[in-house]
Amino acid sequence: MPLHINIHDLIAGRIVEDERIEYKKGWNPGSVYRSICAFANDFDDIGGGYIIIGIEEKNGRPVLPIAGVDEEEIDKIQKDMIGFNNLINPAYHAKVSIEEYDGKKILVIWALSGNSRPYEVPDEIKAKDKKYHYYIRVMASSVIANKEQREELIALSNKIPFDDRGNTKVDTNDISFTLLKEHLRQTNSRLLEWTDEHSKTDVLALMELLSGPPELVHPRNVALMLFTDDPEKYFPSTRVEIVNFPNGADDPEFFEVPAIVGPVPNQIRQTLQYLKTNILKQKTKKIAGQAESVKVWNYPYEAFEEIIANALYHRDYQEREPVEVRIYPDHIMVINYGGPDRSIKPIAFKSGTIIPRRYRNRRLGDFLKELDLTEGKATGIPRIKKAMKMNGSPAPVFDTDEDRSYFQVTLHIHPEFAVEAHTGNEATKHTTENLGSIANGEAKVEGNEGANVQANEGANAQAKNRKDALKGQIAIPGGQVNINAKAIEEIIEGAIEGATTRKRDKIARTLKAIIEHENNRIPEYVKITGYHAKTLESYIRQLREAGFIAFTEGGTKIGGYYITDMLKAKLKEREV
Repeated sequence: MPLHINIHDLIAGRIVEDERIEYKKGWNPGSVYRSICAFANDFDDIGGGYIIIGIEEKNGRPVLPIAGVDEEEIDKIQKDMIGFNNLINPAYHAKVSIEEYDGKKILVIWALSGNSRPYEVPDEIKAKDKKYHYYIRVMASSVIANKEQREELIALSNKIPFDDRGNTKVDTNDISFTLLKEHLRQTNSRLLEWTDEHSKTDVLALMELLSGPPELVHPRNVALMLFTDDPEKYFPSTRVEIVNFPNGADDPEFFEVPAIVGPVPNQIRQTLQYLKTNILKQKTKKIAGQAESVKVWNYPYEAFEEIIANALYHRDYQEREPVEVRIYPDHIMVINYGGPDRSIKPIAFKSGTIIPRRYRNRRLGDFLKELDLTEGKATGIPRIKKAMKMNGSPAPVFDTDEDRSYFQVTLHIHPEFAVEAHTGNEATKHTTENLGSIANGEAKVEGNEGANVQANEGANAQAKNRKDALKGQIAIPGGQVNINAKAIEEIIEGAIEGATTRKRDKIARTLKAIIEHENNRIPEYVKITGYHAKTLESYIRQLREAGFIAFTEGGTKIGGYYITDMLKAKLKEREV
C-alpha cells in the first residue's frame, strides 16, 4: 500500500521532525524492532515515527545517493515481520510501505503510537533466550526505559490524546471523501491514485483514522476536524471569532466579523486572509543619509501565521469556547481556551524555550504540518519573537492563568503606527494605564513581556484579599434585595449553557463583583476579582448576552457596568 505522505518530503524532513525518522542501510531486525517498540510506546506523545530501510544515516541525516533494497530482500523482510510482530508484547503491527526514491526501492515502516501501550520487546528479536524490555525514544535513539519511565509509561496507557480517540457517535458517512482527496492532492501523496479503486473506509483505515473493530468502525476525532464541512457539529464552538474594538476595550462600541467556520485548515487560512486584507499595513520611511527606504509593517504577517495556526492546533476541542481574535487600536490579542501543558513552566514563555512533554492534538499537528500550516514542534514562540524583532516591533506577550484554562498572545503595534492608533483613543490609554498600575502605583504596559505579568500578579494579590467579600450575603446597591450568593450561581447555571462547572463559578464571581460595585469598568473589576482583563471581558460579554448586565455612560464620569431590571427581578424571587 502506498504511504499517506510524500516520500520526498519525508526523507527531506520537511513534514516530520528528524527525531521521528530512523534510517537503516540494511535489515537489522533487532535494532528495527527496538525502534518499533519505542515509537509504539510514544513516551513523549510525538505521534510515533518512521523507520526507513535502504538509506544509510550519518549524524541523523540520510546519506545520498541511497543504497536501496533488493526486491527479493523486501519480500523476505515482510515475511520475517509477520512472525516478529507477535513477539512484541502485546502484539503490535506497524504499517509497511514499499516506496521508490531516486530509482531504487526502499521500505518504510510507519509505527504509530499504539492503543495498547505499554509495549515490550526482546532485546534481540531473533535470540533463543529472549529478555524483554520496554523501549522509549530519547532524542533520536531507542533506549530501555528506567524504573520511573516505566511507571509513567504504564500511567500513560489510558491517556490517548483527544484528537486520536475514536468518536462512537458518528460513522464514516460523516467524513467527506472530497475533502479527504483534496488533502492528499495538496500533500502530493501517492495515496491519491489509490483512492480511485478503493473505498473511503479503506483510505481512512490506511491513514489510521478509524477506531474500533472491523464490524463497527468509527472515525477518529482528527478526521472530523479535518474532513467534515462543519466540525462545529461534533465539537461545539470550533470556530474563530474576530471582534474589533475601534475605540478600545472599555468603549461599548465594537463590531464582530462573521464567525470563521469549516475544516480546521480552512479556518486557519481564512483567518490569516482576513488579517492580511483588513488589518496589515505597511509604511515606508526615509532615513536621513541613507539611499534605501525602510519598510515596516504594523504587525508582521509571519507572527500571525504562527499564532493562528498554533491557536487552532493547541486549543481544547472539548472546551466550548472559540478561538478569539481581539483587535484594538494599538494591539491585537489571540486567545485559545485550553491552556498550555502544566509541564511548561511560566519562565519558559519569557525565554522562548518551550518544550512540552504532552501534546493535546498530536495527530492534528502532523496533518497541519503536512499542509505547511505549522512548523516543527516547540518552534512557534521563538518564530513569533523573531518575526516581531525583525520588524522592529515590541516583544510579544504570552499569558495564561494558574488553571491553564487559556493561552493568550498579545502583539503590540509597531511604534511607527502607534501615534495613529492612539489619536482620539484616550479610553484605550486609560485602560492600559490602569492595568499596568495594578502591579504597582506607576507601572505601565508598554508592550514588554514583564509588564503584563506584573499586572496579573498584582491583581491576583488584591483579589486574594477580597475573596471573602464575594461569599455569603450580597446586598444590591440601594438595599432593595439581600440575596444569598448561592442564588447567583443558580441563576448563572440556568442561563449560560455549555460552560463547565468551574467556568460557571468564575462567571458567577464576576457577576457578584458587578452587583457589589456597579458603574465600574474592566480595570476595577480586574482588581476586585483577580481575573486577567481578557478573561474578564469574556465573562462580561456572556453576562451581557444573558441580559444580566448592561453598559452605561451615565453612572460615573467615564461610565460602567450595572445590573439590569431582569436580573433584579430574578434576585428578588430568591430573596432571603
